[in-house]
Amino acid sequence: MREARGSAAGFWYDASMDPLFATALFCLGALIASFVGVVVARLNTGEGILAGRSRCDACAKPLSPFALVPIFSFLLARGRAQCCGATISKWSPLTELLLGGLFVLAYSVLGLSVPLAGMLLALSLLLALVLYDLVHQILPASLLTTFVLVSALEGYLLAPSFAEFLAALSTALLIGLSLALIHYFSRGRAMGFADAPFAFGLALLTGLAALPGFIFSFWIGAVIGIFVLLGRPAGSRMGVEVPFAPFLAAGFLLAYFTQWDPFVFIANILSR
Repeated sequence: MREARGSAAGFWYDASMDPLFATALFCLGALIASFVGVVVARLNTGEGILAGRSRCDACAKPLSPFALVPIFSFLLARGRAQCCGATISKWSPLTELLLGGLFVLAYSVLGLSVPLAGMLLALSLLLALVLYDLVHQILPASLLTTFVLVSALEGYLLAPSFAEFLAALSTALLIGLSLALIHYFSRGRAMGFADAPFAFGLALLTGLAALPGFIFSFWIGAVIGIFVLLGRPAGSRMGVEVPFAPFLAAGFLLAYFTQWDPFVFIANILSR
């Protein structure tokens, strides 16, 4: 185990980090995000993930290497497919920017270290799970199991001591159990069962930021839910199903990278 740069007092960011290495990490994150898009599109379809060329979603023509450059291909083509002129989804460049940015943030927090490699792998798996949940409204067991195992190892490596790792494990179990109970008592209407191990993995990954991240997840979900309800057609009474995994990921990562603590915020308001 090692002393992580983040502590209960908050994270600090290394201003002396190598800009070239940070740029390389951003490009790596963008490339991996592009590959994650392929995984999400092909997983559980019978189509090989590593075999076969990428094809246009509109006309199914094989894409040239110039059309596969993360972010820049989209910008240079002005959001249009070179083969048929169809509109390209903005999700691809956005996820590439997102994962590239998260890779740089992870480097700024952890430095060049063994735990950094584990964090980058966990973030890549996390993106795959979130995107798959958004598309299919399910978390695939293969990706979910791998994410939990990687998060457990990362949490162990970052914990200052074994006792603190056990404390983080207890918190993760409590968070996972609470979501499992919500699923059980709502009979699956409020939350899918897979959200419980997903949150368990996120809690192991973020350590001391787990409880604040858990609270942020519900706050973010509530805000997005309000906008979704306001956007429904007038008079509509149909329910709206929104995957909760993206909110969990956003909440836990927000708490981890900022070290914002809602408990401190609430205590300061009450003490005034």
